[in-house]
Amino acid sequence: MNNILALRNRFSRLAIGGLLSSFLLLPGCGKKPDEQKQMTPALPVMKVQLSSAAVSSEYSVRLEGLADAEIRPQVDGMLQAILVREGEKVKKGQPLFRIDDSVYREQYNTLLAAQRAAEAQAAVAKVNAEKLVPLVENKVVAPVQLTTAKAQEQAARAQAAQAAAAARSAAINLDYTVIKAPVAGYIGRIPFRQGNLLTRNQSAALTTLSDVGRMYAVFSISEAGFATFKKVYPGATLQQKIDAVPPVKLTLSDGTVYQHEGKLESISGDFDASTGSIGLRVSFPNPEKLLRSGNSGKVSLLSNYENVILVPQAATVELQDKVMVVLLTPGNKVMKQVITVAGRSGQNYIVSEGLKPGDVIVTAGIEKLQDGTVIKPMAGAASSSSQTRNAR
Repeated sequence: MNNILALRNRFSRLAIGGLLSSFLLLPGCGKKPDEQKQMTPALPVMKVQLSSAAVSSEYSVRLEGLADAEIRPQVDGMLQAILVREGEKVKKGQPLFRIDDSVYREQYNTLLAAQRAAEAQAAVAKVNAEKLVPLVENKVVAPVQLTTAKAQEQAARAQAAQAAAAARSAAINLDYTVIKAPVAGYIGRIPFRQGNLLTRNQSAALTTLSDVGRMYAVFSISEAGFATFKKVYPGATLQQKIDAVPPVKLTLSDGTVYQHEGKLESISGDFDASTGSIGLRVSFPNPEKLLRSGNSGKVSLLSNYENVILVPQAATVELQDKVMVVLLTPGNKVMKQVITVAGRSGQNYIVSEGLKPGDVIVTAGIEKLQDGTVIKPMAGAASSSSQTRNAR
């Protein structure tokens, strides 16, 4: 019996020793302070510096020809003939459409006959007045008769002039029955067909005639954008600032870049009250006639910024409408910092507020960092100035 009890005690001591050994081998237990420090994340950082940046701002545009003339009828009548085809190049003064002129021709003939009759009556009145001159001088008739005759001559001449004016008006209307090109250019879409009834007050144009020898790209910028425009480009006057804008590139709707560069020519004299924007116009040469009125695309305005703060877009996070960076504070603790973005330069943001030269920000692994987290800064991160050169 004593041997059995001794064996039981021995097995109990062995079991307790095994449990203690297992407990000491559990993960995380008994780690030294140096091992805990290895849990601190090592993340790349960069020091913020002042540098220069080239910024390309894109704006959606619509293209207009040097002259875009809407062709409309100036008299009522039936469209008798269409003398051109859509897309055809025409010269200034070339006939485009013809309206039935029978009514206007008869009106002109009637008024022309009335003019001639009035001119004949004026001639008769002049002869009657001249006949009375010697009779009055010889005191054969009273002077009052000559005065009356001259007044009748003046009235007849006035009626002849009135009839001539009416005839000229009829001639103008008759001439309007042949609609001619006011400028040289290309014919647009023609929605009307022979036999359609036309009126001088109709809302739809017969066609549009575009002079596409030179094209204008028209777009708008906001009031804030206009204020930035005046700050970025050098010059004492607005025209000097316009002249300082570098050549403008045009990207067409299919993504291709137009082969000719344009020049900013003008800015509107006032803001649109409904949109709060102001219009700008860029001129592009079009020697190959590849561009047409109504084309759409984007223009890129290049501007240079000096002494600005740049941060990589990858080093920022966006929350709702705010852009933030992770700032490194004393003790290698991190803190989220809201920044104001003034523009983009390549893969960098131009920061106008929220950072100052000398600040250090974390450039990677920032998505899950909480304020107050301690990190191990990694040296050798790319500086903002080198990133700017790469962006260029």
